[in-house]
Amino acid sequence: MAIKKILIVDDSPTERAFLEGLLTKSGYTVVMATSGEDGVERAKAEVPDLILMDVVMPGLNGFQATRAITREETTKHIPVFICTTKDQETDKIWGMRQGAKDYIVKPVNGPELIAKIKALG
Repeated sequence: MAIKKILIVDDSPTERAFLEGLLTKSGYTVVMATSGEDGVERAKAEVPDLILMDVVMPGLNGFQATRAITREETTKHIPVFICTTKDQETDKIWGMRQGAKDYIVKPVNGPELIAKIKALG
């Protein structure tokens, strides 16, 4: 499956701007959500090819949103990459248990992220 549309779920305007710039320069269409709840709703409405999910957000956190997306019938096929500052091994294990396909620690290494996205397609 070719990755074309990517949903970024992050409450940080700086992080969203960085990821949007990186992804649009690489030819991807980018959709944004600013919270876990918004991310779950946008995933259902937009049905992106990939979701980049922050963890630390007010309300529904990224682990909870990932679990909701990967268990929902209409969105469970969408791969989720968790992108977070939480770098403990237990966080990584927990993130993968919620249904994430990959776990990326911030600051995001641009070329590495693009390589991982291309490997999916």
